[in-house]
Amino acid sequence: MFEASAGRRQQNAADGLTDLIREIEREIREELAGLDRRIASSNRRIRTLFRANEACQRIGQIEGIGPITGTALVAAVGDRSCFRNGRQFAAWLGLVPRQRSSGGRSRLFGISKRGDRYLRTLMIHGARAVLGKAHGKDDPRSQWIGRMRERRHPNVVAVALANKNARIVWSVLAHDAEYRPLRAAVAG
Repeated sequence: MFEASAGRRQQNAADGLTDLIREIEREIREELAGLDRRIASSNRRIRTLFRANEACQRIGQIEGIGPITGTALVAAVGDRSCFRNGRQFAAWLGLVPRQRSSGGRSRLFGISKRGDRYLRTLMIHGARAVLGKAHGKDDPRSQWIGRMRERRHPNVVAVALANKNARIVWSVLAHDAEYRPLRAAVAG
């Protein structure tokens, strides 16, 4: 017993931490481990909901939309008839540019950010994930992304792709349709 406490005192002296600090550190580690378990449990429930819901499965086929974004969109949208078109849905999310037009002259600014902040963030992060994997692909969507990257900042391209994804989501949900990505034209 005496040797163990002497060894602990030597260790404390070596790293400069007191017993109180070590106890607080242990409690924080236990709390973080508990939070990790809760997050893992929530993620399992979200994946289960995603797999069980047909609408989530349909919009989950869109690149950049995974289980968390898919379930959040389906839960938030609810009645799809409240949006006349995909642009209204994208505007509700805050993914369309602010517009100040007068006298036939259109001026577009940054995104409006008036919509649902959480959903907008999920859509933009999903779009950023797609941007990272689009390089070198030859499908029409990746080619569109490549052309946009040549002339715009990556953040602008991510928001434009999120806007495009939001419009596709609305179309898939409003028409109870399957997502059909464009295929590259076959030369021959």
